[in-house]
Amino acid sequence: MHYFDTIAALRSFLHANRTTQQVGLVPTMGALHSGHLTLIDAAQQQADLVVASIFVNPVQFNNPDDLARYPRTFEADLQLLEAAGCDVVFAPSADEMYTEPPLLRLNFGELETVMEGAFRPGHFNGVGIVVAKLFNIVQPDCAFFGQKDLQQVAVVRRLIRDLNFPIELIRCPTVREADGLAMSSRNRNLTPEERELAPALYQALTLAHDLLAEGQSPAHAKAAVTGYFATRPGFRLEYIEVANADTLQPVAEVLAPGQTAVCIAAHLGKVRLIDNVVF
Repeated sequence: MHYFDTIAALRSFLHANRTTQQVGLVPTMGALHSGHLTLIDAAQQQADLVVASIFVNPVQFNNPDDLARYPRTFEADLQLLEAAGCDVVFAPSADEMYTEPPLLRLNFGELETVMEGAFRPGHFNGVGIVVAKLFNIVQPDCAFFGQKDLQQVAVVRRLIRDLNFPIELIRCPTVREADGLAMSSRNRNLTPEERELAPALYQALTLAHDLLAEGQSPAHAKAAVTGYFATRPGFRLEYIEVANADTLQPVAEVLAPGQTAVCIAAHLGKVRLIDNVVF
């Protein structure tokens, strides 16, 4: 496995080694878990050369405390990636990626008015900037993102379309623990007691899904989830939304199969958890 922490060194390696190979990119912020490794596996199935990035992007954090608490397990991450057969790791410093604060501002329209966009102002501007930089640096043929961050997937899809990046976006299924909790780097910050409570997030999604499948309206399903969390001490529900799985705009009724998403965000102690199901 090759490791680079500068843009110039990575570009030089890729220029010398890509020839006709398909290059797959798996962007991460580290603190890797089995969900990330499924992205590596998916990239290996489709690409000849797999590049994983590890970079905690300061520009996408609108809360300095959240940035400071984000888990960092760099040495363990490298070991996991090497064991998984990853070809290249790119792990730049913040100064390497941003020699000065970026002046560019990206606006993703209606995607920034709902859910994560509404509750984390400026977040998707930061996501768009760092993903565009990674696309420019690596120039991959395909890029792999997890469904757990469904709205991020929609933002990257828009970025690719609007800027004509010649990149195929691959959305990979959410990977869950045995009790249903979506795997996330932030789960490391849960206390043992909070970890026992955390599966309630997926249970709430399942409740909403089942009600919608029975023919109940999105409004009814959202009210049921709100009531569900009213009886769950320790949780603070931020949003529950039934939306178009592509545009993430709220819907008043269930759409065609594969087009409806139920998305949720809640705080459990100091940890903010998000999850979704698409059906």
